[in-house]
Amino acid sequence: MKNGFLGYNASFMLDFVVSALVLIVPVLIWSIWLVKYRQSFLLHKRVQIALSAVLLLAVVAFEVDTQLVHGGWQAIINKPDQPPLRTETQLVEISGVLRIHLIFAISTPVLWAITLGLALRRFPEPPTPGQHSRLHKTLGWISTVDLTMTAVTGLWFYYVAFVA
Repeated sequence: MKNGFLGYNASFMLDFVVSALVLIVPVLIWSIWLVKYRQSFLLHKRVQIALSAVLLLAVVAFEVDTQLVHGGWQAIINKPDQPPLRTETQLVEISGVLRIHLIFAISTPVLWAITLGLALRRFPEPPTPGQHSRLHKTLGWISTVDLTMTAVTGLWFYYVAFVA
């Protein structure tokens, strides 16, 4: 499928990832609520593992689609078999937005892997608060802010590339 499902000239995988970005932040907030207000540590752990697995698969599929199938994000915007939708100047501006997005998009999986990896090693099974809780809470909030910024900047990129 060359075009996505949101009604713009993006690829299916771009539309899928943008939709996931909109859904992931509320699920992440729900997961934090579970642990903070319900002390549901095991469900929080399961949600975080599931989120990280789904996001990893989505990002890999997205990158394969963008780079190998389409030949890069510029080829999705200005499809080779169609008249260009964006000028070179516009592509440079869009590229600037993408660079900002990539700062967060690259740091998010690193932070999340550290947060999840340390939690899996340092919390008991089943998970309960302990010595690692303070660091985990700090890393969790940093990861949450970073993922939220990944979502915000990803939506910004999608908007300037395909909607505006």
